[in-house]
Amino acid sequence: MLDIHFIRENAELIKAGAIKKHIEVDIDRLIAVDDERKLLRQELEAKRAEQNRRSNEIQILKDEEREKVIEQMQHLKAGMAEAEERLKEVMVEWQKLMLMVPNIPDMSVPDGESDADNLEVKKVGETTAFSFTPKNHVELMTALGMADFERGTKVAGFRGYFLKGDGALLSYALWHLLSDHFMKKGGFTPMIVPSLVRRESFMGTGYLPQSEEDLYKTQDGEYLAGTAEVASMGYHMDEVLDVKQFPIKYFSFSPCFRREAGAHGKDTKGLVRVHEFYKFEQVILCEASHETSVAYHEELTANAEEMLQLLKIPYHVVVNCSGDLGLGQVKKYDIECWMPSEGKYRETHSSSYFHDFQTRRLNIRYRDEQGEMKFAHSLNNTALATPRFLAVLIENYQQADGTIKVPEALVPYVGKSVLGVAR
Repeated sequence: MLDIHFIRENAELIKAGAIKKHIEVDIDRLIAVDDERKLLRQELEAKRAEQNRRSNEIQILKDEEREKVIEQMQHLKAGMAEAEERLKEVMVEWQKLMLMVPNIPDMSVPDGESDADNLEVKKVGETTAFSFTPKNHVELMTALGMADFERGTKVAGFRGYFLKGDGALLSYALWHLLSDHFMKKGGFTPMIVPSLVRRESFMGTGYLPQSEEDLYKTQDGEYLAGTAEVASMGYHMDEVLDVKQFPIKYFSFSPCFRREAGAHGKDTKGLVRVHEFYKFEQVILCEASHETSVAYHEELTANAEEMLQLLKIPYHVVVNCSGDLGLGQVKKYDIECWMPSEGKYRETHSSSYFHDFQTRRLNIRYRDEQGEMKFAHSLNNTALATPRFLAVLIENYQQADGTIKVPEALVPYVGKSVLGVAR
């Protein structure tokens, strides 16, 4: 959420940002509603002041004069009730409009309408070459007993899956390797966070109301999160932090759930797009400085890249175009890994910064060294999402006989160098 004073003072800039992001919001209507909100508040304050003055008068008046003022106060109270009711109605519209105002994208964000317009900024590793026709991960994992998609559908419905045998072992190994890597880096606090989260944290992070159709909701009103970011950001909701704590870095893990409501017909088989998965997320809270946010954004992205380099997976980094940014993102990188069976890169990691968009909604503040109260800046990045990354790993390390070579960095965690044969 942006500050209403900033919106009023930079209305044309906000409009340009919304157009660039292809987001519809009526800034003129918001300003008009804000004018009405302020007038109604002033009216109520004046009426309350008058009520207090009349109450004091009653204490010293007698008989007819006193009855006359009491009667006047009854009319005053009726007017106040009417103004309060009108203010409630205005506040509902004001809040809805405020929640729809997008953050302004960074100047370096390219124009575009969809992920097809994202621009490559880095390429690492040569795409995997084979002396045979590569198979997709569904064929490979099914043949080796690493996954069961048929029974997954029977038990969990569409996009259901079981990981078993070496498939489960490989997933555990990736989690352990990643955790060890980040703990050795230092600076991160590991957290296992809830995936069943109240509405406030989704509103604060910007996933509601825009993405409600993609969330699972319980009968008690909570939602299932599609990323550990939601609970991690909610952790400090309504708190005033100490500037000396910054940067606050969390390495968060949770089960995740996503309806994939807008993905009908896409990746209907396999592990690339599923309803239930697991994510490790890097989350940072830092001082309210654009330069600091930019520096941590690059750092988070580099952290994710280190794992891919360690596993020797070919990938490239793209900067997301304006039309592929979310409501609150100032800038975003996607890391896309090479998928041999498709002959193209597929997104496996995302890295974003938000300035104070999320923290303003979540009311996460701090006092700077001068004692001034400010909203912190927030950033997040996908450290690892499984089982999607299993598909990348297995396809890139497949061998002619249908077995899977284990990346050198994973061998100590898996306990063998090849999947699909006896130890």
